[in-house]
Amino acid sequence: MKILSERLFLLRTERNLKQEEVSKALGIGFQSYRRYEHDERDPSAPVIVAMANFFNVSSDYLLGLRDER
Repeated sequence: MKILSERLFLLRTERNLKQEEVSKALGIGFQSYRRYEHDERDPSAPVIVAMANFFNVSSDYLLGLRDER
């Protein structure tokens, strides 16, 4: 999902975080997170929820269903 990858990149860079830092905080592998951010792989529902909680946004925002965070 292109919108998900774009929003993950935006949220991560707004916080000046590295991909490795985010992957550790989410409890997922670095390569998995990198693939999500580069639109090479889609995360499972539990991972999307973890991302939304970590970045303090709604899962609807991450998925492009809403523009409000």
